[in-house]
Amino acid sequence: MPGFGATDARIAILGLAPAAHGGNRTGRIFTGDRSGDVLFAALHRAGLANQPTSVAADDGLTLRDTRIFAAVRCAPPDNKPTPAERDTCAPWLHREVALIRPTLRVVVALGAFAWAAWWPVLRQVYGVRPPSPRPAFGHAAHWSGTAVPELLGCYHVSQQNTFTGRLTPGMLDEVFGRAKQLAGLD
Repeated sequence: MPGFGATDARIAILGLAPAAHGGNRTGRIFTGDRSGDVLFAALHRAGLANQPTSVAADDGLTLRDTRIFAAVRCAPPDNKPTPAERDTCAPWLHREVALIRPTLRVVVALGAFAWAAWWPVLRQVYGVRPPSPRPAFGHAAHWSGTAVPELLGCYHVSQQNTFTGRLTPGMLDEVFGRAKQLAGLD
């Protein structure tokens, strides 16, 4: 599944993989599932989406200064991608980042899997050695390098996290507010 959003994005949202009954069914990442409902509502509140919902690929949704893509390009079994699937799909992620590299300022990694998928991008797209040891993922974790996009961690917008209160709308609003600030959009 290809990414979605602005081709001159300053903010990238890196997810895990398309959901079998969401993006895989509709043809647009985070579209037609509950994770997307939470994500696009937050992007709308932040002024990064023109509407708060995404139900179909032709529903009129547009993103402002934002692009969404996944570390794994197809729906994995049980909606749980493996590191091997991530590594197999890495060339597509690297190409997608390379295309928006001139404008990209901030990456929001949705979950630890996406956070881990970002480090090889530094080497392949930016020619930068990833930090060692790797910074730990956490909600609102922030990593900053030289001449590369800022990296923000965010708990994934999965039902498991949103239904239990591990991730709240306020927490998402804070992450996207910080992303806008780092991208120079506020």
